Amino acid sequence: MGEEIFLRVKGITKSFGGVMAVKDLSFEIARGEILGVIGPNGSGKTTLVNLITGFVRPDSGEVFFKNKKMTGMQPHKIADLGVTRTFQVMRPYHSLPAFKNLIVPLNSPRIRRSRGGKLGDKDGVAIDILEEIGFERDAYVPYKIASSLPLGYLKRLELARCLALKPEVVICDEIFSGLSMSEISTMVPLIEKLQMEGMTIMMIEHRLRELFRLVNRVMVMNFGEKLAEGSPEEVMGNKEVREAYLGTEAVPC
Repeated sequence: MGEEIFLRVKGITKSFGGVMAVKDLSFEIARGEILGVIGPNGSGKTTLVNLITGFVRPDSGEVFFKNKKMTGMQPHKIADLGVTRTFQVMRPYHSLPAFKNLIVPLNSPRIRRSRGGKLGDKDGVAIDILEEIGFERDAYVPYKIASSLPLGYLKRLELARCLALKPEVVICDEIFSGLSMSEISTMVPLIEKLQMEGMTIMMIEHRLRELFRLVNRVMVMNFGEKLAEGSPEEVMGNKEVREAYLGTEAVPC
């Protein structure tokens, strides 16, 4: 294709107690691309994210970031390379103000290297990042305790913690889940902006209509395997995909 491949997964396989979660799965994501990963519940999507980001070790197969092998690396080492992820179940520091949740990534080795060891006003940088993704500085939302934030802001905070690391790849695990249509409508332009700025993004998502507005390609998983791959129109025109989604939202936008 002539594109620079940022993330490459080759034959990744993982089973739990004899149950095959991901089976011999291979795919690539090009620099600046948004890849959507969809599939019924239990199809192995989150396990795949955990395999890529080091939270689970594969039984076999390899993962590469810019041709550097990441397989077997610890999660913080993978994040230090520039590959970050959000979690379905948000993991903020509940007792800290929202902006203080970004201080840990802002103190990371990756950020120290990028700034030549000069961190400056970390609180100010944290608040700036939050403002860029929709925290209203004038309303003091960045200063509110994380446990008091509604779901929409917690999702943004989860993403902000990734962005504080200045990553090159962000993997979003159901970032639209639980959000209202109005909340999603404000998240979509944010993700579009990230892509325009050169970010490479992989999105695990059940909200298909919203996802299809954003992605360049879609990969469909079922029973841990790749069922189909292509444009949203191509995959949703696939009979096997429609059968896998029988009874769920499988109508293209």
